[in-house]
Amino acid sequence: MKKSEIYFSIALDDQKIPEAISWRATDAGEKIHFAKAINISLWDRDEAGTMKIDLWTKDMPVDEMKYFYIDTIGAMAQSIATATSDSVMAQKMKALCEDLMNHVEAERQKSNQ
Repeated sequence: MKKSEIYFSIALDDQKIPEAISWRATDAGEKIHFAKAINISLWDRDEAGTMKIDLWTKDMPVDEMKYFYIDTIGAMAQSIATATSDSVMAQKMKALCEDLMNHVEAERQKSNQ
């Protein structure tokens, strides 16, 4: 059986706030990649529930955080469509992304005035 691994490294400051996030995957070679945020969700088969890890570096701007979550929901919409063929659920998630984008863009325009 082929095995693939993903490694995350989190550098913390004195208050245990992430300053840097890096990752690498065995299938992607030895190159180290850097990120400002990670959002990992796992379905625990014993507990039949979601386990989550959300981390972001202190230099991640709030507007980028909002886009990150909108992109995440959009990716989940595509995943649910592919995995379950539930087009109604996928479309509702995509519609939520559109509503959230409109909200973020309106906030952005308001703050630029």
